[in-house]
Amino acid sequence: MVKEAFLRQAPITRIFYKEAEGLGDLLRAAAEANIPIIEVSETVIRKMSSTEEPQGILATVKMTFAGWDDVVVNKDTILLVLDNIQDPGNLGTILRTALAADVRQIILTNGTVDVYNPKVLRSSMGAVFSTRVLTDKSPEQIVNFCNEVKCTLAVSTMEGDSIFNPKACPNYPLALVIGNEAFGPSTYFLEMAQEKYSIPMFNNVESLNAAMAAGIFLYELRRQAGFL
Repeated sequence: MVKEAFLRQAPITRIFYKEAEGLGDLLRAAAEANIPIIEVSETVIRKMSSTEEPQGILATVKMTFAGWDDVVVNKDTILLVLDNIQDPGNLGTILRTALAADVRQIILTNGTVDVYNPKVLRSSMGAVFSTRVLTDKSPEQIVNFCNEVKCTLAVSTMEGDSIFNPKACPNYPLALVIGNEAFGPSTYFLEMAQEKYSIPMFNNVESLNAAMAAGIFLYELRRQAGFL
């Protein structure tokens, strides 16, 4: 995680470590970047860490927050809207998957788990450092923004058309809404959606994990666009 933060040029303010074994290259690079490096004891590193078995290195990194003016929308843009996602592991995995699919602008509705939750950060595996995340936005604000920038609002719902249907042909730029794990997207998003998509399922399977569904949607959208 610390290595990812360094490689992705996150605003690291300090690095703490208990011993240099296996960390030499990272510590030297951090020193060259004028990042303060502090050696501490095993006891201290355990007190500082949020995990039971810390890896021997920790860093403090400034939180970064994005606003509407930071969102860049062009003809190929996919915005990912996460509506009331509750599970930290789901959110972190979605951030990592979205980054892998080159979707780097993500909007979280109010009620979604904190993007800086320790479990979110760990499961994102550093993706949070390369992703522009807007937080605590209402569905109404998001719909208004989409209308202003002429971004098609698409919602994932069991009642939607199959995302694999060749006739689906999403209209870009696109804002894709992934809803709450148990209840799906909010009623307002469903009412205002210009397009609705689903993932076909067989053998009486009713739903997929939110992170799994997000990955399928994003990669299918990228495939349809020729992975541009």
